[in-house]
Amino acid sequence: QVQVVESGGGLVQPGGSLRLSCAASGFTPIYYAIGWFRQAPGKEREGVSCISSDDSSTYYADSVKGRFTISRDNAKNTVYLQMNSLKPEDTAVYYCAAGVYLDDVVCGPEVEYDYWGQGTQVTVSS
Repeated sequence: QVQVVESGGGLVQPGGSLRLSCAASGFTPIYYAIGWFRQAPGKEREGVSCISSDDSSTYYADSVKGRFTISRDNAKNTVYLQMNSLKPEDTAVYYCAAGVYLDDVVCGPEVEYDYWGQGTQVTVSS
């Protein structure tokens, strides 16, 4: 009965900011990774960021590095993606994904996930 729910998307102007939230329920693992992905129309899904139960492990795609920040609130079972200096090319449906593992996972492009949210639309346009 694991559920992963994204929220916080919307329409913003170039240069603006949004904070996306990923709330997990029925999901209280010891070892986990939470990833953010995005999919623009006509394009493949791409990994954006990741954070794991290993406190030192985060990952950012080159396209968002320096603009996006991932963080977590363990008490709320929530992960956030703060998106600053947004560009039109950031327009996409953003998905949150969760994985449960037998040990700490190092975040990166090869992490596998088990549970996916429904997506939240981010549109950056003037």
